Amino acid sequence: VEEFLAGPMCGKCFPCALGSYEARIILYNIIENRGSEADMINLNEIAKEMLISSRCKKGKDTARYILEWMGTDVFDKHIKGVCPSRTCAAFIEYRIINENCTACGICKDICDYKAIYGEKVKPFINRFQPFEIRQQKCVKCGECMKVCPTGTIKLLSVKETAEKVKIGA
Repeated sequence: VEEFLAGPMCGKCFPCALGSYEARIILYNIIENRGSEADMINLNEIAKEMLISSRCKKGKDTARYILEWMGTDVFDKHIKGVCPSRTCAAFIEYRIINENCTACGICKDICDYKAIYGEKVKPFINRFQPFEIRQQKCVKCGECMKVCPTGTIKLLSVKETAEKVKIGA
């Protein structure tokens, strides 16, 4: 949706130009996990008004596109804190499951953002710092998950992780 709205507008009418701008702001808030039910109502109203008032094909197509997406449950799930496709960075996090980790260090070596810390296993040393991903530094690129030979790095929903922490699992 974001890519569709980012395209050039003709600028012949205000409903199209202003509606597209407002819709982009609302959609950005939704994918950044700052959306609300009020945003959904506003987005729906903007799209309906654009469909009626826009003079150009781009404005009407934009409105139809937004309304089509709103017909699915994708936005509702985002408002509830879950990204079904697990592509929105605000809703996901990568975690290392230490029970399966061999501490090879490949993930740490591949991470350009220094988001993974810990120590590689060294022979004859009993204690070492297990690998962990610093969520504040992680940009959610997924490179660590691609190179992990044991499949230890998992993509989790932030909401799922928070619920597990509450339960104590």
